[in-house]
Amino acid sequence: MTLLAPPDSAARSRPARSRRPLLATALAVACAGLLAACSGPSGHPHAEGHGARRLPAGTTPHPAPTVVHPTTPAPRSSAPRRSVGGGQPGPAPSTPGPAPTTTAPAGSATPSPAPTGPVGPAPLAQCSTGALRVSLGAAGGAAGSVYYPLVFTNVSGAPCTLYGYPGVSFVSGPGGAELGGAAVRDPGQGPALVTLAPGAVAHASVQVAVAQNYPRSVCKPVTVHWLRVYPPGQYVPLYADLTATTCTGTIPGGSTLGIYVVRPGATGS
Repeated sequence: MTLLAPPDSAARSRPARSRRPLLATALAVACAGLLAACSGPSGHPHAEGHGARRLPAGTTPHPAPTVVHPTTPAPRSSAPRRSVGGGQPGPAPSTPGPAPTTTAPAGSATPSPAPTGPVGPAPLAQCSTGALRVSLGAAGGAAGSVYYPLVFTNVSGAPCTLYGYPGVSFVSGPGGAELGGAAVRDPGQGPALVTLAPGAVAHASVQVAVAQNYPRSVCKPVTVHWLRVYPPGQYVPLYADLTATTCTGTIPGGSTLGIYVVRPGATGS
């Protein structure tokens, strides 16, 4: 007895048979993709080396370790910095160190001041113009000249000194113009320091050459009445009256006057 399947059951079995070839095709494609993933860079399954372990499909590799940078800045170096690109290196900041301390060796003694002896008297000052009075002593003649002692008297209340030559010339009057040349210094005797106590005197010899010794056209003689006298080392003059004849022209020696150094006393050579 043959059982006949109902018409609808045959229709249901036909789609099931048609799905089998599709499933087989999908499996084949999946296997081919797996083989391609498992093969090495050269296309061979074992190109990674003997014993290499493959990660299962879909496994994510471990992430790279995270590097944490220190937050504290590194100390600056005192060496000069090198510039990039050919520039000049900038100077490194420098901090001066403390000044060295000098310590005296133990047991060293502080030197004591040198002993001082008795202090001598202070040197005397020069006789100023205001401390002196000037006058002329008695005349004496010799060999065409007349000599006068020019006397200095200390009229101050303190001792003072004179040294060297006075400055002497004829003038028209106190404060007046100079007539003839200034007195020429005689080098025959060197200067010496002369100390004048209050009221004491010293002198310097003045030589007056006779004007008639020279031709009148050369001498151009004039009569004078005053001598202007600068004490040694002073710039304020004194005046002494003296009547004489002098040359205002250019004569040998430059002047009819000559002067000697200051010496002690009112007279003397």
